[in-house]
Amino acid sequence: MAESVVDADLLDRGGVGLTIHGRRATITLDRPDKLNAQTPHTWQALREIGRSLSAEVRVVVLCGAGRAFSAGLDRRMFSPEGVDDAPGLAALAERPTEQSDAEIAGYQQAFSWLREPERVTIAAVRGHAIGAGFQLALACDMRVLATDARLRMAETGLGLVPDLGGTLPLVRAVGYARAVEICVTGREVTAEEALRIGLANQVVDPDGLDAAVDALVESVSAPPEGAVRETLSLLALADEAVDPEQQLAAERAAQLRRITELAQQLGVAR
Repeated sequence: MAESVVDADLLDRGGVGLTIHGRRATITLDRPDKLNAQTPHTWQALREIGRSLSAEVRVVVLCGAGRAFSAGLDRRMFSPEGVDDAPGLAALAERPTEQSDAEIAGYQQAFSWLREPERVTIAAVRGHAIGAGFQLALACDMRVLATDARLRMAETGLGLVPDLGGTLPLVRAVGYARAVEICVTGREVTAEEALRIGLANQVVDPDGLDAAVDALVESVSAPPEGAVRETLSLLALADEAVDPEQQLAAERAAQLRRITELAQQLGVAR
């Protein structure tokens, strides 16, 4: 098994593990004591992994260490201090709009590369996948859930919007009306419901999650690489109700409006 092709310090700061075994790369969110909560450092590490993986890697599996996939955004990002040298969300309201838009675009790149046709991506989800965690699972081509998986889009309840690329695949998977309900109410979606409404490809017992993912990896690795790549491109093209870049830009603009308004209410923004 090969070690990471990305700088170890970058991965460590982001709480991300990466191993490569033949044509498979496994990305592990590795902050189990924080339920794999995400920070800008997490997104920087994920973005760099996407840029650095060799063409030989045909399947990427994304999972979480411990009992959760990812509980979403590290709550320290809601404080003025932020996380380490990454400023809190309110700092985005203090910068020129173009600069803040570019910063969120960089965050989005940590998620969007998972839908590129060069490789098949699979989210292996156990426990909570909340907010940014839910959006990370949605960024993958397929999702295998343990029976204890719980999905929730929490952003609206916090006065924000899902801005990491999650709105488009959610609507594509479950339809507009159900996506509205899931996002605006912030309710929990169980593994059983996720399978029924099209958010999950499989649901298995927690003890069988790794084996189920291994079997799926083997299946999607079997066809010729070029055929898979072209098929993914065709499927994505057929599924495009809107221009994805327009959707990402709309998410960024909406998020910046929400952050600015919230910061103004708290007296943070200048």
